[in-house]
Amino acid sequence: MSVEIFGSWIVVFLTLSIFSYLYDDNPFYKAAEHIFIGVSAGYWAVIAFWQQIQPNLFGRLWPKLEESADTSVLNSVWYSIYKVFNYISTGAGTLDRSVFPEGGIEGYDEIRLMYIIPFILGIFMLLRLVPKVGWLARWAIAYIVGMTAGLRFYSFLNSDILLQIKASAVDFTGEWGAIINGMIVFIGTITGLIYFFFSKEHKGSFGTLSKIGIYFLMIKFGASFGFAVMGRISLLIGRINQLKDYSSVEYNYATPIILLFIIVSLGIWSFMDGGKKNESAA
Repeated sequence: MSVEIFGSWIVVFLTLSIFSYLYDDNPFYKAAEHIFIGVSAGYWAVIAFWQQIQPNLFGRLWPKLEESADTSVLNSVWYSIYKVFNYISTGAGTLDRSVFPEGGIEGYDEIRLMYIIPFILGIFMLLRLVPKVGWLARWAIAYIVGMTAGLRFYSFLNSDILLQIKASAVDFTGEWGAIINGMIVFIGTITGLIYFFFSKEHKGSFGTLSKIGIYFLMIKFGASFGFAVMGRISLLIGRINQLKDYSSVEYNYATPIILLFIIVSLGIWSFMDGGKKNESAA
C-alpha cells in the first residue's frame, strides 16, 4: 500500500468519524476529536517556536555577530550561556544543533538584552505546570492581557470607531446612489447605538428608533450568519467530493469499506451500551 493510499484511508476514517457524531457521541468521534486537537496543538506549537521564539527571541539575545564585533569578557560569558543551552537542547551533543547554531542565530546584528524580560515571562508561563510555583504564571498572564488589551483598543479605535464615524458621514455632493447608501449607513449606525443606550426607557420616538436599530442589527447578523454558513457548506461539498473520489478502485474503495466498518462498529457499540444501561437501571 502506497503512502498516498494509506493517507486517503486515514482521511476517510477521520472524516467519517467526525460525521458519526450525527448519530451520537461515540468512540469514533471522540478519537477523531482528540487527534484533531492534539495534532493542531502540536503543529501550532512547532510553528510558533520556529517562526517566533527561535528567531525573534533567541535571535535577539544571541545574534550571530560579525568577526569584527566586540569580543569582550561580558560577550564571552553571555555566549557561554548560549553554549549551555545548546548542550542541553542537543542532549549533550548527540542531536543536531539546529535550535542554537554555531556562533549565534542569524538575522540581527546586535544583542538586545531587553528581550530577557519576555524570556523570563515565558519561563514563568511554563511554571504554571508546577503547582508550587504556578503563581508566577500570573505575572506573564497579566502582562499578556494588559498589552493585548492596550494594542487591541488602539486598533479597534481606528478600525471600528474612527472609520465607522468616517463611513457614517454623508457626502451630499456625490451621486444619488452614493447619497442613499450613505443615508442608510448613517441611520443604521445611529439607531443601532440608540438600541444599546439603556439609560433611557425605550418608549415613544426613542423606542421607534431603537426598534429600527434592531432591524439593522438583525440584517447584519443574518448576513454574517449566511456568509459563515455558505463558507461551511462549500467546505462540506469539497469534503463530500473527496470522499466520492476515494470511493474508486484507485484508492481500494476506502470510503465504502470504512463507512461499513463504522456502521457495524456503531451498531455493536450501541447494543453493548444499551445492555449496560439496562443492567445499571435494574
